[in-house]
Amino acid sequence: MPQIPAPPVTAPGRSIGRRPAPLLAVAPILVLLLALACPALAQPPVSGTGTFTAAAPGKSPGTIPAKLIWQPGTLPATDSVLLVKVGEPAPAFDLPTIDGGRVTLAGFKGKKNVVLSFVPAAWTPVCSGQWPGYNIAKEVFDKHDAVLVGISVDNLPTLSAWVTEMGGLWFPVASDFWPHGELARKLGILRSTGMAERAVVVIDKAGIIRYIDVHDINTRPDLGQLAAELAKLPR
Repeated sequence: MPQIPAPPVTAPGRSIGRRPAPLLAVAPILVLLLALACPALAQPPVSGTGTFTAAAPGKSPGTIPAKLIWQPGTLPATDSVLLVKVGEPAPAFDLPTIDGGRVTLAGFKGKKNVVLSFVPAAWTPVCSGQWPGYNIAKEVFDKHDAVLVGISVDNLPTLSAWVTEMGGLWFPVASDFWPHGELARKLGILRSTGMAERAVVVIDKAGIIRYIDVHDINTRPDLGQLAAELAKLPR
């Protein structure tokens, strides 16, 4: 009896056959366009099961097992009183980062627009999807001469372990742990529980606040809206 040849074996994620799929060359562009059109597509899943996938540009994806994600349940959308306004100078800050450095507002003045992305807590579902979602949108920040700084009131060891588990991020991640929540408090986005709000603050090269979004803590901010606000900044 003639033997039936076995189907070709391929590595995970590879196409069968020798010719690469033509769409692979344009896939990153399509993903970025879809991300801007529909922010939810830019972010890993945040359900209570499975894994949370993230990767820094040029690095292999990392996954956060769902068993490591703490489920806080539904929280009050906001729990603070904003103390700053669009058009006012942003408060100065000098925060330690997980790579052993420091990040300051003064270091960017006259050079870069700044986007501060505050998240409430590491190892939580929405936060574990929001920051990795920015990985595929780095070009949006570069286009508008902006830097992104991720900030949480978690301590450095916690943030470092969390970001490592996510596979890394292209932007600096800073700790507002001590004095606890000092920058969040100056902005008026420190919740009564000691966590920061989920907030996005855009600061121009002159150090002036141009956009504030104190978002519903239970959902991720709209990446398309942020891109639109960056487009309004003077070159």
